[in-house]
Amino acid sequence: MIGKGERSLKYDAGNLDVAVVGAGHAGIEAALASARLGCLTAVFTINMDAVGNCPCNPSIGGTAKGHLVREIDALGGEMGRTTDECFIQSRMLNLGKGPAVHSLRAQIDRREYGKIMKHKLELQPGLLLKQAEIVEVTRGQEGRWDVTTRMGAVYHAKAVIFATGTYLSGEIFVGEVSYSGGPDGMFPAAFLSDSLRKLGIRLRRFKTGTPARVLKSSIDFSGLEKQEGDSPVVPFSYDTKEPGKNRAACYVSWTNERTKKIILDNMNRSPLFTGGITGIGPRYCPSIENKIMRFKDKKRHQLFIEPCGLDTEEMYLQGMSTSLPEDVQIAFYRTIPGLEHVQIMRTAYAIEYDCADPVQMNAALEFKKFPGLYGAGQFNGSSGYEEAAAQGIVAGINAALKIKGREPMILDRASSYIGTLIDDLITKGTNEPYRMMTSRSEYRLVLRQDNADERLTPIGRKIGLISDDRWQRFQKKESQKQAEIQRVKNTVLPPSDALNSILVSHETTPVSTGAVLADLIRRPQLNYASLEPVDAGRPDYPASVFENAEIELKYEGYIKRQKAQIAEMRRLENRLLPEDIQYSEITGLRREAQEKLQEVRPASLGQASRISGVSPADISVLMIWLGRVGKGKAI
Repeated sequence: MIGKGERSLKYDAGNLDVAVVGAGHAGIEAALASARLGCLTAVFTINMDAVGNCPCNPSIGGTAKGHLVREIDALGGEMGRTTDECFIQSRMLNLGKGPAVHSLRAQIDRREYGKIMKHKLELQPGLLLKQAEIVEVTRGQEGRWDVTTRMGAVYHAKAVIFATGTYLSGEIFVGEVSYSGGPDGMFPAAFLSDSLRKLGIRLRRFKTGTPARVLKSSIDFSGLEKQEGDSPVVPFSYDTKEPGKNRAACYVSWTNERTKKIILDNMNRSPLFTGGITGIGPRYCPSIENKIMRFKDKKRHQLFIEPCGLDTEEMYLQGMSTSLPEDVQIAFYRTIPGLEHVQIMRTAYAIEYDCADPVQMNAALEFKKFPGLYGAGQFNGSSGYEEAAAQGIVAGINAALKIKGREPMILDRASSYIGTLIDDLITKGTNEPYRMMTSRSEYRLVLRQDNADERLTPIGRKIGLISDDRWQRFQKKESQKQAEIQRVKNTVLPPSDALNSILVSHETTPVSTGAVLADLIRRPQLNYASLEPVDAGRPDYPASVFENAEIELKYEGYIKRQKAQIAEMRRLENRLLPEDIQYSEITGLRREAQEKLQEVRPASLGQASRISGVSPADISVLMIWLGRVGKGKAI
């Protein structure tokens, strides 16, 4: 008889093209992409009810994250479409700033989101959704990898994608209490870490956390700031023709000095500060006790009270992540306006988990030393649903392309936020859970969320994830945009009382001679909407066409300058470095540079220049070395 904690005898479960370990946001996109590209794929999850789960905030998108969702959708991914199907509130963030940082964010019905995603996996031809814990990955025969379940089933796969989220050797912390576990009360992946280490993959320990969920009827909303959704609703997916309506509101409250005092008085019970938690947490989404300690002079901290769905009374306290004991949580939550009598339904907790050092991977998200093994999502050291899904679709696409004998899809920093995310991870690595922000991109005026389709849909089409119908709609939209830009550049509006009334009312100079419509649109005080009454020749195009055209007109000079920077960047990216280069033998490279270059093994001079510890002088040495190698000279 098999004893407690032991595993079953092994048996042959058959062959696969791609095995995906984990069915969270990364695993879903990876599995769908590989199956849609014709690969026999299986996605394994510890619990079928956790497919597409949102164990933290019940939302998709946000600053920079909305860009990622649009890019996933432009490549042919699923996150944007599903979000549009189950959102309960939609808002465009940062509208008071420039278009580079406009970011869509949607509150979702989290249970509906998981339900829809699970059904899409079940309906996808060539895809098996299987409840099983993967406990071992070993080298198989004929270049395959053997993945073994806890029940002893051995699948032989040409490629394996690790998308384990926070399950990998997960441990939960609430005050003095700690135990092995996954998110939302699930079991952890208890054995896989040991198998990966035995294989030779470097792992590290990260930490994240989630706030409490509380009972809606125990909240007093009367004095809270209410946040409604936007109208009209802007969808995430380019496939969504008729977006739904806002059906819920969010609320804002603030901590105070009493909140701060209770937390400080109980800091000796926080595993973050007593040494119980050793994993490194996210800098940009810290726990409330971390906020209190780091910003001791700050009198209050903001929190958002958000619905978890339409058919549940759970409310999520965004901004109040904590690992303090349950009794302390109750005490400090009840000091917050609106929460004086709050009832906790799910206690806040911190979770530690294992993840891989991403510098072990290349830009296809394939392990350099282990061909056929890929990583995606929190397994790669990132945080967030959107970052996970973005890596998932890249890993799934590249695993399928490799099996099909095709070239990998490599997205560079100038193509997308996805490219920036992956380049940061594989080139610089990360010492904490990585979060995407607009400030991480040096080309963010070009990489706007409104033009994600223009940048990536041709790539998705070439790969095979964009349907004929969608491709035709994309081409039509692009044609309309170019026609509209030419129209406004060629349209002259004569001076008139109506035109000057608009100009004066918007505090800009009236005209006495004919004015080119494009020049008027470029004025900071004006836009398409304000000039509509005098623009008689405006065609009946979708609003997105005018949005794209207006941004390109207003920022034409800046965009041109940024594209010149991109051309220079790509010049270095095209200077490829030999795979077998021995950096320790190149005279003139500093020791630190030799060690960093040897570890990362960059594909190009451009990537080498972004490695921490590699200086411009080191890049000059490499350029000279490449020139000599190209001319066949001794080095």
